[in-house]
Amino acid sequence: MKKLFVSAFMLLGLAFSAQAQDISKNALGLRLGDNDGFGGEISYQRGLSKKNRLELDLGWRTSNHVDAIKLAGLYQWVWNIEGGFNWYAGVGGGLTSWSYDYQGYDDSGVGLFAAGDIGIEYNFDVPIQLSLDFRPELYFDSDDFREDNFGPDIALGIRYRF
Repeated sequence: MKKLFVSAFMLLGLAFSAQAQDISKNALGLRLGDNDGFGGEISYQRGLSKKNRLELDLGWRTSNHVDAIKLAGLYQWVWNIEGGFNWYAGVGGGLTSWSYDYQGYDDSGVGLFAAGDIGIEYNFDVPIQLSLDFRPELYFDSDDFREDNFGPDIALGIRYRF
């Protein structure tokens, strides 16, 4: 029975890896989500091979009391579902910097974070890509305003592929 499960798992993996990939060499656009208070991000993807890519995201926030910037980098593996549909998973991390000044309380700092990423995307016949992903982030900083060091982020991405 154990051999049957191992064989079925290997055949399923072979089926996913045998399908054609549709990873663009470059894609540039927006990733719109909560981003742990940073809001939207400018997002760039660079294809490294037929199954892997690098994603770089730059988020910022400027308001009356908070100025912050966030840079994320993720290495992603991409698998084709069917046609223009892909799913992907990745790991990475990044850097944050913030400055907060409100009602006499002033705080600023720099922090690091580790991130995972899992999502789905659709590549249209025109050079547009839509994606939906979940990115859990674990922060290593001294931000007194964050209740914990974990920040989940769900985002919608729209990118121009070239």
